[in-house]
Amino acid sequence: MYKTIYVPVDNSEHSNAAIEVAVALGRAFGANLVGSHVYAARMHDYRFRQMEYTLPPEYQGEEEMEKQRRIHDSLITMGLQLISDSYLEVMAQKAAAEGLTCRKVMIDGKNYAELVRDIRGSNYDLVVIGALGMGAVKPSSLGSVCERVVRRIETDTLVVKSVIPPHALPEAPIVVGIDGSLQSYAGLQAGIALGKAFDRRVEAVGVYDPVLHYTVFHSLADILTEKAAKVFKFKEQEQLHEEVIDTGLAKIYQSHLEVAREVARDQGVDLKITLLDGKAYDRILRYVRQTEAWMLVLGRIGVHSDDRLDIGSNTENLLRLAPCHVLITSRKFYPPMDVKAEASIAWTPEAEQRMEKVPGFVKAIARTAVLRFAMERGHSVITNAVIEQVMDIFMPRRTAEKAQKLAFELAVEHVRESEIPAYICRACGHTVRGVQPAVCVVCNAEAAEFEKVDKMAVEALAASEGAIRDEETFDGVKLRWTEEANRVLRMAPSGYMRRRAKARIEKLARVQQLEVISKELAWPIVAEVVEEQMLMQDRDSLTPEQHMLRATRATGRTDDLFTWTEEAVARLHRVPEGYMRDMTKKRVEEVAVERATREITLEIVEAGIEAGKKIMSELIEAYNRTGQSPRQ
Repeated sequence: MYKTIYVPVDNSEHSNAAIEVAVALGRAFGANLVGSHVYAARMHDYRFRQMEYTLPPEYQGEEEMEKQRRIHDSLITMGLQLISDSYLEVMAQKAAAEGLTCRKVMIDGKNYAELVRDIRGSNYDLVVIGALGMGAVKPSSLGSVCERVVRRIETDTLVVKSVIPPHALPEAPIVVGIDGSLQSYAGLQAGIALGKAFDRRVEAVGVYDPVLHYTVFHSLADILTEKAAKVFKFKEQEQLHEEVIDTGLAKIYQSHLEVAREVARDQGVDLKITLLDGKAYDRILRYVRQTEAWMLVLGRIGVHSDDRLDIGSNTENLLRLAPCHVLITSRKFYPPMDVKAEASIAWTPEAEQRMEKVPGFVKAIARTAVLRFAMERGHSVITNAVIEQVMDIFMPRRTAEKAQKLAFELAVEHVRESEIPAYICRACGHTVRGVQPAVCVVCNAEAAEFEKVDKMAVEALAASEGAIRDEETFDGVKLRWTEEANRVLRMAPSGYMRRRAKARIEKLARVQQLEVISKELAWPIVAEVVEEQMLMQDRDSLTPEQHMLRATRATGRTDDLFTWTEEAVARLHRVPEGYMRDMTKKRVEEVAVERATREITLEIVEAGIEAGKKIMSELIEAYNRTGQSPRQ
């Protein structure tokens, strides 16, 4: 796949790790290697001339000054070239040991500018560059040279962010971000090739955001005039999103993942796919942390980006924040289904005209969805009727119909539906009201995966949680928070993370048609935020063995990883079944990871339980003292 690999070196820890990765890639793909170092002789010469006035008097004479200039120029140029050659010789020897060729490139000039010029002017297939250089300090996550190079080139770039040897932690997966863009599918191709080369499993993750519009609407409610608010129709807009658009988005992104799975299956790879909801970079970041990913593969720009953009915002954020290697691909790959559909399916003028009315930022997604639908059902011509069928699938209740309903009708409908139980898919979170579905329309989970949420039972439970406070959302919907639910919410870190958690909780309550937000509803969302924050605190102190155990544990195959004694199992089963037992089990496994052991004894279980109690005590004590979560 990659035949020529370019590696900028500077003898830093991450640069040396980049050499190791590049050599491993070269061996896997039979690639030629090119090592490069940029030295700054001209800059040193300029600095020397600036400092000439500080020389001792005996060097200030004109003849002596010229002599010193010649000596300095010669020594600096020769010395820097020798240093550069020494850096590159390390890479050349490692390449030779694996039977690979390595060409040395030494350039005088500004580091990032010369690297960019060389890469743009050559036909390198892949750039492998360390995330940090010699000037790195502990808080740094991405060096300036690395960032400037990544933003200015279009060659596939692997940013090496970990100094762990490339073949260590074999259970750590390669995670590919899929958003339906051609570059994300090219990333999948790269991920599959790398997975085969390094004998690692490959996973694909997609993210859609059902909370964004809720947050935006909430902020708009505070600034719009009364007249503007009536025109905007907050209530109709929010109900439209809850019942139509959110489900449609989930289906669209699930379809992207299904295409990715088919592409992988054609290449003999069983691809695990995961659909998440939330802010794209945030959810992917959590996912790679939870799975202890070895590498994250992303398209340079996303499905909504302009081709003129240097790098997409999600890719940029993940490049900085992801703890694993990050491969950014600029290539494009057309899934076979999409290629065949474009070539073999015609559009009627009426259908083309209708597609022109689709907003530009979703037009590519919509067109792909229609083509895939037509291909799967054997259509050779796309008409308005075909588009109607696609819209009925992705948006089961039509936007126009929803927008035309009067506020009174919506209110009546809300009252009528509020007594109907909801069924929630445990696999993907899709919610259906009234009748338990036979299958989930988003992830195809079976009926048994749906959990019934009884409104009366939840509200009865909420009544036992102390005083209830009414809060009115931006569109006039009243939600009641119990005192305990509010206490739980305040355990989330203040600021953006707490606001986001609150929006997710409110969104969940509205989807489930609950008027009272209880502790049981709020806790899983807040716990996810707090747990993530705490797990990250000790990550950097783990040994390689502990990293391996945690990475294996993250795959979910913990029954194969740990051996539980009978006493340990019996003690775990004394914990109430459900969420509490699951969380306790996770804590116990974390203790086993910290102790680098695969056998879980009664003593380790007790230690895990005590660790959980300690964390909860800290949370409760901090809340009682300040009303805030600790470690903020």
